Amino acid sequence: MKRTLLLSIAALFTLSLLAGCNTVRGVGQDIEQGGEAIQETSY
Repeated sequence: MKRTLLLSIAALFTLSLLAGCNTVRGVGQDIEQGGEAIQETSY
């Protein structure tokens, strides 16, 4: 039961990430924007 629930949550999380990025290029842009936000807050 716990294993099924854990796998379901992991699958939903993975699908939401893929839907948000759509492509490898999108993933790179998301990571870049995250890095820029961290740099801006560190100044």
